[in-house]
This record gives sequence, structure tokens and C-alpha cells, in this order.
Amino acid sequence: MTARIFIDGAAGTTGLEIRQRLENRGELSVISLSDAERKDAAARARALNGADLVILCLPDDAAREAVSLIDNPDVQVIDASSAHRVAPGWTYGFAELEPDGHERIKAARRVSNPGCWATGFLALTRPLVRAGLVPADFPVTANGVSGYSGGGRSMIAEFEDPKAPDYTQTVSRIYGLSLKHKHIPEMTRHSGLAHPPLFEPGVGRFYRGMLVEVPLPLWALPGKPSPRDIHAALANAYRDRALVKVATPEDTSVITTLDAETMANTNAMALYVFGNEAAGQARLVAALDNLGKGAGGAAVQNLNIMLGLPETQGL
Repeated sequence: MTARIFIDGAAGTTGLEIRQRLENRGELSVISLSDAERKDAAARARALNGADLVILCLPDDAAREAVSLIDNPDVQVIDASSAHRVAPGWTYGFAELEPDGHERIKAARRVSNPGCWATGFLALTRPLVRAGLVPADFPVTANGVSGYSGGGRSMIAEFEDPKAPDYTQTVSRIYGLSLKHKHIPEMTRHSGLAHPPLFEPGVGRFYRGMLVEVPLPLWALPGKPSPRDIHAALANAYRDRALVKVATPEDTSVITTLDAETMANTNAMALYVFGNEAAGQARLVAALDNLGKGAGGAAVQNLNIMLGLPETQGL
């Protein structure tokens, strides 16, 4: 039986990425609306209620409105906005994050797709908090750089405007200086941390790809774990996970630099533990595509799980 899929917001960056991954999949039928129909509330409501599974690629308020229009109890929903990532009744759509994550998503009717920054951060921190290597009340910091596509249409237009002011032509810049980045609530809740991490995001002059880093003073942790202890916890957490790979200590020992575009145009994520055992320090790094595992790839992975299809189909 063919599953009917409706992408609400299919013309946006994430929506286009998802649609591309669903093309040529015979077991799926994507419902399309014309430009006029997308602006017609009745037509949208019919599409939302006539689908087997809806993917919302909308601003937060519009996503909440779309959910309110769904009165068919059989419709499953994946929300790619940040509107429901810590909302009651919604399942967090990061299948690899918890041992039973796949089963939770499979049983859910409402799934919130993780944010790109949160995906990298949680992949690095959640297993360590769960294992007791990082206490829940530890002052965790995180930083990184993302391709400018992560900022959506406005940032894409800004970076690609040939007439833009000189300040937009810099190689990279930091942002989120109010310390109120929209991913912080999910980074805190789903990591199990008692306090929000001190988050320092940056954006670079490249379209897609990102690095998320969590530096750890191992000497300050209660058990004073070694870099190999940290690596073992991450490797154990993601063993047999097709889309999350942890580099071996042997691999990381010969890496002298890491490119933010290393996982661009993929749906997977690579994790690294760089350590100095004598100094009691480690730099944990997640490399992913902000539009792949950080957005569209994750949404398709969740769709596959919810529909009972092979998890990596189309990825």
C-alpha cells in the first residue's frame, strides 16, 4: 500500500531537501498543492487531513497552527520546526539518542525533528550524562560553525547577495550573542543536563555542513575519565547505528584539522574524541550536514521508522 505524504512548507529549504529524498520512492505518494492552494486554508486543511503522514517545514507559529488544523486521528506528524521539541505529547525524533529511541518513534503519532545544532550536541553529551561520566550539573559549553543554509531563506539571501555590504563577505562570524538560541531548550532537556549549556554558535561562508564541539576538562570531572573512557562510552552508545559513526582513537590520532564540510551532502554524522591525556583535556566533535542528519535526512529517517520501513531507505 502506498503511503500518502504531505510536506507543508515544501517550497522552503528543509522542505525541498526532504522532497528530494522522497523522489522515486514507489512506496510513497507525495501530495502536491499549487501556489494558490497553499494559500487556501481549506485546501491546506484537506491535504493535512488526507495524508497518512505530514511533515511540517514551517515557522514555529505556523507549525502550531497546522497541527491545530489536523482533526483526523490517523494522521502522523513530523514537525521540523522548533515548536514542539520540548512539548508534552511529542516524541523527540533522534532515533539513536536513547537505547529505545527507535521504538519510541515507531509508536508515536507526533514526532519533533531535532535541530541541527542540538543533533551534534546531544550525540556527544547524552551518552556521557547517561553513563555518569559527565554529572548533570556540570557546566558544559559548546561551540561550532555551520553552513549559512542553516539560517534559512533570509541568511541564504544575505550570504548570496552579490550587492551585500562588506560585513557579510567575511569568512565566518559568531551569533546568538543574547545566549538565547532557540535550540538551547532541547539541548538542555534531552541531554539530561540540569543547566543550559553555554552555547557559542558561528556561521561560515559555505552553504552546508557543520561542526559542533564540546570541550571537556576531564580533570574537573568526578571520575577523571581518560579520552579513551569518553570514546568507549560514545562507541558503545552508537554501536550498530548505521547513520552515526564514532572515529577510532587510531583514526583521530592522525587528524590534524577537521573541515566543517566533511559530511556535507550526506545523511550521516561522524563523532570524534580528540584528547590530551597528560593535560586531562578532550575536544569532542560532531560533523554533520545541517540539511542532512541535521534536518531533511533526519525527517526521512523518522518517516521510515513511523511507517515501518527500513530506517535508512532513501538515505
